[in-house]
Amino acid sequence: MLRSLFSGISGLRAHQTMLDVTGNNIANVNTTGFKASQMQFQDTLSQVLTNAGGAQQGIGGTNPAQVGLGVKVAGITTNFQQGAAQLTNRSTDMMISGDGFFMVRKGNEQFYTRAGAFDFDANGQLVTADGGLVQGWAAAADGTINTNGPLTDIRLPIATLMSAAPTTTSTFEGNLPADAATGTVLNREIEVHTADGTIQSLQLAFTKTAAGWDVAATVDGAAAGPVQPMTFAADGTQLTGGTYTTTGGIAVDLSTLTGFAGLTTVEAASQNGRAAGTLQSFTINADGTLLGSFSNGLKQPLGRVSLATFTNPAGLEKAGGSLYRTTINSGDAQVGAAGTGGRGQLTGGALEMSNVDLSSEFTNLIVAQRGFQANSRVITTSDELLQELVNLKR
Repeated sequence: MLRSLFSGISGLRAHQTMLDVTGNNIANVNTTGFKASQMQFQDTLSQVLTNAGGAQQGIGGTNPAQVGLGVKVAGITTNFQQGAAQLTNRSTDMMISGDGFFMVRKGNEQFYTRAGAFDFDANGQLVTADGGLVQGWAAAADGTINTNGPLTDIRLPIATLMSAAPTTTSTFEGNLPADAATGTVLNREIEVHTADGTIQSLQLAFTKTAAGWDVAATVDGAAAGPVQPMTFAADGTQLTGGTYTTTGGIAVDLSTLTGFAGLTTVEAASQNGRAAGTLQSFTINADGTLLGSFSNGLKQPLGRVSLATFTNPAGLEKAGGSLYRTTINSGDAQVGAAGTGGRGQLTGGALEMSNVDLSSEFTNLIVAQRGFQANSRVITTSDELLQELVNLKR
């Protein structure tokens, strides 16, 4: 049989595969996080009709004469170019701006995806549309996150509580007037918390003396410590009395107070206690941290979404559902937080759209169609030649 007949058949098969790849790209033009595939052709073995000849005295060398035996699919690669952003304003939607993959667990198998359309299930677990559990690091009770620790399922139950914390330190800042009359009293107040979150009123009374100022503390009107003197140098800097400790164990920092004339600006600045609070809402930072807003007016990290990068992301195997799994040629996942180690930043309330370029794909359709048509003509012509050979015997 004619070699051209089988070359044409191989061309039909290769261009049919090209049509399949292009059709799949177009079908996923609106799939979140989809990455388009590209196909490469490669010629098959060539039959040697005449071997190359070396130059001899009086005769030049000759090149080999070869006839190709068709075409085959060399490979189908995935294009991981960044897709456009689509704003959704859903707090659970996330988009990776840059390199990296979300990590998703299904059973005991680890998958990776660029599609950040997540939601919470009935147990407060962050999941994909088909139930995959998003991986990351949970925050400790004090809000710290150990990104070197083991990965776990990101969980954010509605009943999440921020525990109460007692006030152990408080700070007062400003200036006590050096020219105030002896006996002048300045009262300043700040709310503090007990271990169970009960709010109390800590009051400091600053009384002007001939030597400087005396400080006395009360909590909810009851005396909470001895009278402590404060003295200042002639230039207004503080000499003594930088810390006042109440009987309840609250260390009041007065070290930044000054003693200039004509200014009365002393005020309570801060304290480190808090009441208990329930989770109201959350936002996501660029580093993947889930920051919860609680009913007590405070915010605290609840967890952090992990990202994975690969030495050869094109070596990943598509597992369906916009998921990928590792292969021997992709390399192992390099896990870390967003914004570190070459990983991209995360954007909340947005999704990454498909990176399919319709103009390019429709052009590929035309190329594949014409390539298929041309190879079918080769088969038709080869058939006509075979028919002429058969007709010789009549």
